[in-house]
Amino acid sequence: MTVFILRHGQTAWSESGQHTGITDIPLTPDGENQARAAGKTLAALRDGSRPALVLSSPRQRALRTAELAGLTVTEVTEDVREWDYGDYEGLTTPHIRETVPGWTVWTHPCPGGETAGQIGERAAAVVHRARATDRGVIIVGHGHFSRVFIAAWLGQPPGAGVHFGLDAAGIAVLGDERGEPQLQRLNIPPG
Repeated sequence: MTVFILRHGQTAWSESGQHTGITDIPLTPDGENQARAAGKTLAALRDGSRPALVLSSPRQRALRTAELAGLTVTEVTEDVREWDYGDYEGLTTPHIRETVPGWTVWTHPCPGGETAGQIGERAAAVVHRARATDRGVIIVGHGHFSRVFIAAWLGQPPGAGVHFGLDAAGIAVLGDERGEPQLQRLNIPPG
């Protein structure tokens, strides 16, 4: 069983480094091109296999990425939405560090937002759903959630997501080797 993760294409805020959790912004024209190219890459990686489940975040950037990538979404779910950054929504890390030196989403709280433990619980629930399927799963979502999902797949805590990069429209491939969870490919670029 294989899990494919597709991060949404570029948005104005992903390009500028602004934390984008609940804000529902569209893909840029470059992001739309990335999504189309990622669809071709994903199709080649799947080699004709049909997924049992295609989950998408409800944010338009994820849904539009799925559409442009040629995917038929099985379920739109808040379970794969991005981290809720609370008061830090729309801010960049350098801006946040002006008042909270050394801040990262991995090591510090997001006032008014979601904790690492909360996003970790969501990711673990999605891992459980994915493992219960008899065929592959595709998740179309966001950068930080996807990185926490990879950590959860590997049995690691949410903070371990810091070790996995995933660019706009990047693809990750997860699987198992003899029953052990495995990160098979990471940050495959679109096209």
